[in-house]
Amino acid sequence: MRLFAIRDYRRLFSAQVIALFGTGLTTVALGLLAYDLAGPNAGLVLGTALTIKMVMYVVIAPLAAAYVDRLPRRTLLVLLDVVRGSVVLALPLVTEVWHIYVLIGLLQAASAAFTPTFQAVIPDIVTDESDYTRALSASQVASTMESLLSPVLAAVALTFMSFDRLFLGTSAGFLLSGLLVLWTRIPDAHPSAHTKAWDKAAAGIRTFFRTPRLRGLMALNLVVAAAGSIVVVNTVNYVRDELGGSQSGVAWMLAASGTGTLLAALVLPRVLDRIAARTVMTTGAGVLVGGTAAAVTLIATGLTSWAGTAIIWTVIGIGMALIITPTGKVLRASVSRNAIPEAFAAQFSLSHLAWLITYPIAGWLGTSAGFTVAWSVLAVLAAAGASVALALWPRHDGRGTGTTTSPVAPTLPAPRGDRSTLSKAA
Repeated sequence: MRLFAIRDYRRLFSAQVIALFGTGLTTVALGLLAYDLAGPNAGLVLGTALTIKMVMYVVIAPLAAAYVDRLPRRTLLVLLDVVRGSVVLALPLVTEVWHIYVLIGLLQAASAAFTPTFQAVIPDIVTDESDYTRALSASQVASTMESLLSPVLAAVALTFMSFDRLFLGTSAGFLLSGLLVLWTRIPDAHPSAHTKAWDKAAAGIRTFFRTPRLRGLMALNLVVAAAGSIVVVNTVNYVRDELGGSQSGVAWMLAASGTGTLLAALVLPRVLDRIAARTVMTTGAGVLVGGTAAAVTLIATGLTSWAGTAIIWTVIGIGMALIITPTGKVLRASVSRNAIPEAFAAQFSLSHLAWLITYPIAGWLGTSAGFTVAWSVLAVLAAAGASVALALWPRHDGRGTGTTTSPVAPTLPAPRGDRSTLSKAA
């Protein structure tokens, strides 16, 4: 494959895969750590920890994008990997719930700066438009493989070791990721069109609010967060308390959602060559609305079962992939080249703002009022987000990422190639 013949991209992609698997192990281990410390209140603890994560992402990501063109990006990425590896190494030592909150705050502050910087590096290393499209797909496949395989690896590991050992694998993954980044030639960022840090931090968000397709994307972020919060926050208590499952059972149920995401991600690259991104993403919204409604029905009727839950979790995974996978191409076709870091940071921040709304509902409301109430609220939010997205994103918008209906498109040059090329690529 020509894409992986690019040495720097190959190393950067390897760093991403290794760090992703480390992050996946942390997700499983953190849920089990919360259950170990808080028992039935694990959802409350996990919801709070993930809310802290979202606050960090919403606040720090735009600021990171604002200053990234002033810093050597390779050095920054390596230092952030070192910080993340060191913090995760301390997680097995915690004895109080508040220790989790402090360490998660530090960990996610580093991740909030790392992710938009990492995403913005790819188009500077992969300069061919078709290769860049493949790089977006490869990045999504890596993320979905992590969603599938990390819980599976965790389930296998938990058969012969305690969950706290999973944090060691995470720490090693971050440090190895940092070494690979260190061996990669990463050019410094293109100078931004904005000179003041606040202007750069706000530029991407302003673009979202004045571009119809990106306003629709913001609504779709809420759909993903509403459905995803049920899986991420509530799986541990649901499996342990409702289904009577073990630690490995939690990991296998998370793997069911990852399986759905993987199946969709493997099919989508060819689908997106023929079908508009808007159609694919709004279909994903419909799938997620149906998935959340099915989850509410399952818990409200008391017909909980392993098979039924696994099917619903898989459907939710499919719906999330249908929305998340085309997002990079939609962003790429909506802004000029030197605005790419700001656009990615804005999407990173705005998407996590949606999770900041839904995580507390799943964790806090799920603990105090029960899964039926919490999941019903999340199902309503998913339906509202899907409806708003359909209303805001014009039906005739090129092939889903064209620039014909965007009010900012006439003043923004296409990132590479002409606009017709970008429309066909979408």
